[in-house]
Amino acid sequence: MSVLNTSISRIEEKSLLERILLWVGDDLKKVDLEFRRNLKSDVPIIAAIGEHLLLSGGKRLRPILLLLSARACGYRGEAHISMASLIEFIHTATLLHDDVVDRAELRRGMESANAKWGNEACVLVGDFLFTKCFSLLVENGNQKILRAIARATTLMAEGELEELIKTNDISLTEEDYLSIIVRKTAALFSAATQVGAILGEAPEETDAALANFGMDLGIAFQLTDDNLDYTSREEEFGKKIGIDLQDGKITLPLIFTLNQCTEKESAIIREAVESDPMTRESFFQVVTIIDKYHGVTYTLEKAREYVARAKEHLRHLSDSREKEALLSLSDYVLERKL
Repeated sequence: MSVLNTSISRIEEKSLLERILLWVGDDLKKVDLEFRRNLKSDVPIIAAIGEHLLLSGGKRLRPILLLLSARACGYRGEAHISMASLIEFIHTATLLHDDVVDRAELRRGMESANAKWGNEACVLVGDFLFTKCFSLLVENGNQKILRAIARATTLMAEGELEELIKTNDISLTEEDYLSIIVRKTAALFSAATQVGAILGEAPEETDAALANFGMDLGIAFQLTDDNLDYTSREEEFGKKIGIDLQDGKITLPLIFTLNQCTEKESAIIREAVESDPMTRESFFQVVTIIDKYHGVTYTLEKAREYVARAKEHLRHLSDSREKEALLSLSDYVLERKL
């Protein structure tokens, strides 16, 4: 891609996200304020680590999904602000735990919290965020919301554990991989959109449609994320490229390639995956093989299929600017560069 085309792509991506933020910008500011309010504790490191992650950026996709879903279902109160903040609490807790498990040094282009404060503190602050979230949910008293979020967090823990068990396992199938990402990533997307429907007291059909929308969008998000690990520049991606492969995470671009490549190429991939540490040369050998068999292209096509499915679920919603924003957010998931 030429420099000009890359610049145009960046402008289009930014414009797409900016249009979405026009609809939720004020509410999103309130979500960040609520997040900070809930971080208050007599233990200063809790607020310090939480603030570090908040300031490191992130697109707040999960809170945005909840805010838009609630408004799309006719909700006109203020509880969606606190619920969106709690969704971000859960996401932040998983980031802390993930970075410890992955021994990450960068998060969104900044020094990771575990690199700055240590693994022990980050695990415990992640635990605080989880317990604080459920404490606030109990105070809220909405049993349907509590069940939806409890189910999502259980699925996320299962997905993370299965991914850990399957580390370095190049026999992982596409079906196994999808099972992992449905739980570790898509479950929270689904909970966010379903909570919006619950707040809007949507009929059962709409509730299910929005939950399914979030699930399919979450799968597409993770597929895109897995591609970026092979295709991004580190300064754009906000973390080291190839880190998934270096950590032994077998994702769809590689799974598809392993099903197509020769035994010799498979041996090269196996040696790279099992090496510790993986050399830059080994990583780019694997990238070359993935390129040869169009593993990234295959994964992108799968992501597009899930986005199309996600959009189809929105037919249950009446036309509104929030519905339009949800559709635009679906396109953004495919186009994002970080």
